[in-house]
Amino acid sequence: MDGFKKFLLRGNLVYLAVAVVIGLAFAAIITALVADLITPLIAAIGGKPNFSALAFTVNHSAFHYGDFINALLSFVIIAA
Repeated sequence: MDGFKKFLLRGNLVYLAVAVVIGLAFAAIITALVADLITPLIAAIGGKPNFSALAFTVNHSAFHYGDFINALLSFVIIAA
């Protein structure tokens, strides 16, 4: 058990854990930014108030591409 404790408390592993937690928090903030600010601005220009409700149907299957656009915008902002 002592060796496992030493492994967990090594510097690199702790830094990695902190980086993952901060990355997840940053992703949540960017997702909220896109959903609550950027998407409504784009929707105001296009006249569609709920961007995530954009969808089309093929053979009774609904494809919600508005959600995909929200996720894509979030990814682009995080990647930048």
